[in-house]
Amino acid sequence: MIIKRFATLALTIGAFVLAITLIVPYSPGGPTDSLARILIDHMRLSLGQSIVIENVTGAGGSIGVGRVARAIPDGYTFGIGQVSSNGFNGAVYKLSYDLLEDFAPIALLTTAPMWLLGRGTLPPNNIKELITWLRVNGDTATAAAVGMGSASHLCGLYFQNHTGTRFSFVPYRGAAPANQDLIAGQIDLFVPRRLIPCP
Repeated sequence: MIIKRFATLALTIGAFVLAITLIVPYSPGGPTDSLARILIDHMRLSLGQSIVIENVTGAGGSIGVGRVARAIPDGYTFGIGQVSSNGFNGAVYKLSYDLLEDFAPIALLTTAPMWLLGRGTLPPNNIKELITWLRVNGDTATAAAVGMGSASHLCGLYFQNHTGTRFSFVPYRGAAPANQDLIAGQIDLFVPRRLIPCP
């Protein structure tokens, strides 16, 4: 999790009060958003203050992280991120902020392994069959990527490299919409964090 800046004025019963804003750089319903919502429930109780979640998606989380970086440095805005938004993006995108200089890490909240998931109607029944299927169907096979350079994208590239397979990446603005399309059979594969419900 990264703490930074920003104040939001919220009008409540005729008086201005400062609300804390938590920027989530991914879409609602994904693992980062779900963790943020659990976190702020506890923070509201302990701080006795209003906390608002703002989902700012796009470019593998870098747009939301940039929103935190541009915030007024008064302690009323903080961001939650993970290895993609607050690590890999520095190597993938030309950022308007410095991931090392513009943020102060506060706490490691979770660790989460990556899973390789396939749509329910995918013909293979095990990893050996999947590799064979991808070698034959690589021109039409698809995999979700929650931003180019994200953990899901890099894990997919790693899988391709080590198995001699190929498939096309379909970019998504968050894990929740990617998971929905996997369940609906719109894409073949997805490499999400374990926090995403499995189809």
